[in-house]
Amino acid sequence: MDASAGNSQSSMVMMIIVYAVIIAALYFFMIRPQSKKRKEEEAMRNNIEIGDEIVTIGGIVGRVVNINDNTDSLVIETGSDRTRMRMKKWAISSNETKASVEKKDDKPAKAEKKSEK
Repeated sequence: MDASAGNSQSSMVMMIIVYAVIIAALYFFMIRPQSKKRKEEEAMRNNIEIGDEIVTIGGIVGRVVNINDNTDSLVIETGSDRTRMRMKKWAISSNETKASVEKKDDKPAKAEKKSEK
């Protein structure tokens, strides 16, 4: 009888360890990257400046002409006819101005690495 009680306790401990490992894996592979991405997007939206070219979540491309921090909104100009649209900051998908600057900065670094070889 003692042997079966010891086996059931060890199997219970092993089951708890397996569940803990599964929960830790879910955290590191799903929850943590998602929260990191959300923080990066929030920082990008808070660092939008007048003159930046942005893309909205609906696919509208425009240049920021006014930012209103009180209402958390901004005004963009789109197209050649300079149509102005007001929208919330949460609707911004990407900042194309910052992306193009980062791509230009990466090119010299890659060229330096190739010349070192």
